[in-house]
Amino acid sequence: MKHSQNNGYWQTMLFAVLLTSLVFVATPRLGADVKLPSIFTEHMVLQQGQQNRVWGWADEGEEITVAICEQTQAAVADKDGKWMVKLDPLSTGGPHKLTIKGKNCIEFTDVLVGEVWVCSGQSNMAMAVSSSRDADLEIGSAKYPQIRLISVPQVGTQERQDDFQGEWKLCSPDTVGDFSAVGYFFGRQLHQALDVPIGLIDNAWGGSACEAWIRRDLLEADEQYKPLMDRWAETEKNYDHEKAMAGYNKRLEQWKESGKEPARRPRPPRNPLIGQHRPGNLYNGVLKPTIGYGIRGAIWYQGESNAGRAYQYRDLFPLMIQNWRDEWGLGDFPFYWVQLADFRGEQAEPLESDWAELREAQTMTMSKLANTGEAVIIDVGEGRDIHPRNKQDVARRLARWALACDYGLEIAFRSPTYKSMENQEGKIVVTFDSVGRGLYAFDVNEPIGFAIAGEDKKFVWAKARLVGKDKVEVWSDEIKEPVAVRYAWADNPVCNVRSREGLPATPFRTDDWPGVTIDNK
Repeated sequence: MKHSQNNGYWQTMLFAVLLTSLVFVATPRLGADVKLPSIFTEHMVLQQGQQNRVWGWADEGEEITVAICEQTQAAVADKDGKWMVKLDPLSTGGPHKLTIKGKNCIEFTDVLVGEVWVCSGQSNMAMAVSSSRDADLEIGSAKYPQIRLISVPQVGTQERQDDFQGEWKLCSPDTVGDFSAVGYFFGRQLHQALDVPIGLIDNAWGGSACEAWIRRDLLEADEQYKPLMDRWAETEKNYDHEKAMAGYNKRLEQWKESGKEPARRPRPPRNPLIGQHRPGNLYNGVLKPTIGYGIRGAIWYQGESNAGRAYQYRDLFPLMIQNWRDEWGLGDFPFYWVQLADFRGEQAEPLESDWAELREAQTMTMSKLANTGEAVIIDVGEGRDIHPRNKQDVARRLARWALACDYGLEIAFRSPTYKSMENQEGKIVVTFDSVGRGLYAFDVNEPIGFAIAGEDKKFVWAKARLVGKDKVEVWSDEIKEPVAVRYAWADNPVCNVRSREGLPATPFRTDDWPGVTIDNK
């Protein structure tokens, strides 16, 4: 799989060569030909209906013209050899020819105009089509030449990169297998619904932390992230990768001499300085080379790596989204994410949960930023596998947000969400928003997954029943004076409430009692 989480050793070995290559590509030489970054190649998709930036490098003072669809824009390379033009908005269609002229001429003859989306996050976004459910059928039927794919290599660095090694490819059985499954299934749903070209930019990195995707100076300027940044300052000061490798090589030799089973072979150390957790690393090495390219929006699947700091994620995640929006300069472009799936073992009694708190933080983001949305997949996960193979339903739920909110289709898109509660004679009546044609208990008649507590804050499983279209009545014979209700509040909850359109109810709690991650910074 292209996005392996076990590639730390090879990152370490190849990082110097790769970074040197990137810097060489990004830095024009005197007398160099006009050059564009790799986000502009044959088979690219330009975003319809908005100005599209085209940029690159040339000699200082060199005049550059960019032409497409009977329009020509001009620029002059500055003292650093950089130039940029803005194309007037284009209508859906193609193929078109994009011509860039300076002292030399570059032509791309298969350029489409349609809808472009960034597909980002950690391993559940990185997980390839080849690893998804029904991979053989999906790959064999992936004959969509108007869907175009490009992947950004994994480069973690504190130095802002201007380019990467990659190219746009037509979606086909030969190319789709290594691409993000969620990204491809999302793009395919849009293509089938809208009948327009789709461009997908995959930059996901398995295991990545949210702070790695944010510009470092923004984190350093906010006092609440000081403990996080101080820990990293210590790592940056003290980590010695050569020493770590020497220790690994010694352990490896001892293992070879011991004749132990292959499964116990020591693993090489990952260099945290060039990895996917260090603040700013992925903003600089993975995101920055694509910032400015015309997009409609972004889809995101991440949070597992930040679950231990879920309260912090309440602010960290919105900061990341706003950072991206500010950098792109396209206003509040759509940003839709996947709420964490059910995972780990089911619990016999109601317990606290860092994953539940992370889901809560994700849900809170919708009230903090406009044009955001959450795909709830509490029914899609696999308890024993953090990487559920059913990526089709994940993508469809993301696509519902885009198709309804950005493209005007009249379809259900938002999962039922908690609105309010009312205490009625020892029972609590919970009211939901976004219920569509009404709430529904899947599989059995009674709603499952509710817990209830009194003033002592001790939760027990509750009985529940549907009341009308948008309400659930919750009670327990053990709790005479209930004050709080929780639903699907667990790592791997057993729950069954959904809308009649099939969208699962969003996990929630009515209390604000301190959680298990409140002090984790």
